[in-house]
Amino acid sequence: MLHGSAPRPATARKSAGLAGSVRIPGDKSISHRSFMFGGLASGETRITGLLEGEDVINTGRAMQAMGARIRKDGAQWVIDGTGNGALLAPDAPLDFGNAGTGVRLTMGLVGTYDFRSTFTGDASLSKRPMGRVLNPLREMGVQVSASEGDRLPVTLRGPGTPSPIRYRVPMASAQVKSAVLLAGLNTPGVTTVIEPVMTRDHTEKMLQGFGAALSVETDGDGVRTIRLEGRGKLKGQVIDIPGDPSSTAFPLVAALLVPGSDITIVNVLMNPTRTGLILTLQEMGANIEVLNTRLAGGEDVADLRVRHSELKGVTVPEERAPSMIDEYPILAVAACFAEGATIMKGLEELRVKESDRLSAVADGLKLNGIDCDEGEDFLVVRGRPDGKGLGNAAGGRVSTHLDHRIAMSFLVMGLASEHAVMIDDAAMIATSFPEFMQLMTGLGAKVEAVPE
Repeated sequence: MLHGSAPRPATARKSAGLAGSVRIPGDKSISHRSFMFGGLASGETRITGLLEGEDVINTGRAMQAMGARIRKDGAQWVIDGTGNGALLAPDAPLDFGNAGTGVRLTMGLVGTYDFRSTFTGDASLSKRPMGRVLNPLREMGVQVSASEGDRLPVTLRGPGTPSPIRYRVPMASAQVKSAVLLAGLNTPGVTTVIEPVMTRDHTEKMLQGFGAALSVETDGDGVRTIRLEGRGKLKGQVIDIPGDPSSTAFPLVAALLVPGSDITIVNVLMNPTRTGLILTLQEMGANIEVLNTRLAGGEDVADLRVRHSELKGVTVPEERAPSMIDEYPILAVAACFAEGATIMKGLEELRVKESDRLSAVADGLKLNGIDCDEGEDFLVVRGRPDGKGLGNAAGGRVSTHLDHRIAMSFLVMGLASEHAVMIDDAAMIATSFPEFMQLMTGLGAKVEAVPE
């Protein structure tokens, strides 16, 4: 599927109780990093549970273009890495499709190499700002040539000897933090990242697992200082990737909203930097039972039993936003069926996602009969617990703006609404959750592609 291909509309209708047990595809963040660090490490890395969505595969192709050997062996992916500091100059531009994580982290990884590399993407990715990653690279001595507004295509040329920096991340962004740390892998000396608000820490955990000399200190105010010693050796690893909590959110919320539902979602990543949505839903009254908690590859993992629940509106603490920024679209859908208002603040980061996700959510909610207020960095949703009047009897379609999370969120909305909910395009769901339609229908959801 290419984003220039014909749109594939889809519709979701009111469904009976969802039931069954499902395993969610591997976590997207860890999958990206597994391909990158495996491609960079010395020796062999073996990966099970990899998310085989387009975004992750594009990251794998980029690593192949720079010398890593990657192959599929049954259910495993096997990587023979180049060794840290030994990536090769790519022969052609690296095309990341829709993968914001892939392109930003790879810019960090490659930027400090003494060769030229060019990064491209699809129409959606080409609108997204890259300056937040390019600015620290400039401080390290990287020459940057970019389109207006520091957008793709971007060409980088590393210096002969990059300079380590001490960088305070100006916004809560795991991508920026990670890009600077990855640039530090090929930089002599110690690269330091100061993170005032903790974001997902997969990069730190995985780099340590691959053998990088990396330390993390947290002061009394929660400010984290991460130090990485450059030009060390990384060794190949065996990685089992747990289920993606961002993808888990869709069947989870669907089960909460559809009366009579009782489902189990197994092998879900429960890293504390990724569980903001579950915590928020529990505060709203969600019946989510956390079972069989365990450690896998240094990460917290559990199974979740989810049953239909009567939800109440809440005010989501602003400081929780970094731990659930990708989950606000589906939280907004849950709020549509909650009693009272749900107030979500600190959402400015949603303006620079695959789409202006905040406006896309608000527009879709209004189209489907929900009373909501959108501000520069907030969203207020006033719910209708019975779902009466929700959906669009006239057949109006939600504009997804090539955004997979908008598409899936509104399909979930339709499962509990009085009228069907239609979206203009389901094709891009394949970037993060290729199995979504099949998994949801397997649980009993009435969701289907619309014949054109």
